Amino acid sequence: MLKEGQIAPDFTLKDQFGNDVNLSSFRGRKVVVYFYPKDHTPGCTRQACAFRDAYSVYKEKGIVVLGVSKDSVASHKKFAADYNLPFTLLADPELEAIQAYGVWKEKKRFGKTAFGVVRTTFLIDEEGKIIKVFENADPDKNAEEILAAL
Repeated sequence: MLKEGQIAPDFTLKDQFGNDVNLSSFRGRKVVVYFYPKDHTPGCTRQACAFRDAYSVYKEKGIVVLGVSKDSVASHKKFAADYNLPFTLLADPELEAIQAYGVWKEKKRFGKTAFGVVRTTFLIDEEGKIIKVFENADPDKNAEEILAAL
């Protein structure tokens, strides 16, 4: 997993509307990149809604919010519409960014072992450097923790 002080790997992924989004296009602004396991699941929905509820503060501070999962563009479009999410969701079905950021890991659940996305959030500064990593982010507190860290 990437650490604070490292340069955030650049990526180009499709957003919920099918448009290409390139991380480096946000240079000059702080960016929150949060990786989450799956659209429409309880924890991921709570985390997305917490970012939605705090979004006016993020927008006021000029901070970009990007949610990334391996779900499809169509899934992201429905997820964003169902919960009125005002920020960008990025589809990473090929695990390009997920693996580059080191958040694709072995997980144990109900006695079974499988690989999946470990909920992790990266706060990236204006020059593209990671300034804070929130490992195993709490879906209910993550959006507020980031604002407190700023």
